[in-house]
Amino acid sequence: MIFYKEVRWHGRGGQGAVTSAELLASAAVRSGLYAVSIPFFGAERRGAHVFAFNRISDKPILLKSMIKSPDYVIVLDSKLLKLKEHRGRVLSGLKKESVLIVNATEDDVRDLEWDKVALVDATEIVLKHGLVLAGIPLTNTAMLGAFAKVFVKISPEKFEESIRGKWSGVKAEKNIEVFREGYRNVRWLE
Repeated sequence: MIFYKEVRWHGRGGQGAVTSAELLASAAVRSGLYAVSIPFFGAERRGAHVFAFNRISDKPILLKSMIKSPDYVIVLDSKLLKLKEHRGRVLSGLKKESVLIVNATEDDVRDLEWDKVALVDATEIVLKHGLVLAGIPLTNTAMLGAFAKVFVKISPEKFEESIRGKWSGVKAEKNIEVFREGYRNVRWLE
């Protein structure tokens, strides 16, 4: 049986969705899997809706297009679920078994009608650690930690290796702390 999963990231420009997709691909490759990271943005600006995509498999991946029916959708900003135009993009193409992983509290997504929703308050985590750039909380590594907890096919250590490969020193260590906190604080919406 072939292992093949598709991941779609939704965030706002500046939150790190594209970086998260790159880190996920790196962690997958470090785990002996094949992976691609596909950014999708045009003339975006900070705060605009941004997408990124991953494909992960145990076989080589040739397809490099957008993902229409993801297995996982990771939402770096729960406000994207509040506005009708963005909510439609976030929820489009979901399969019955798709999992949503959202930076939110239960109150933020109380009206979300989906069976498999994992939550982590990534904003609270990154604000506590001071990961803010130009007033935008950088929720990406906390959400990467939440994904690692839900996905389980890639060990947390491989994600941490990827983070150290991207950054060094204090920046790497701070992002690893945030990753670990995101990993520990995942809960399922009931």
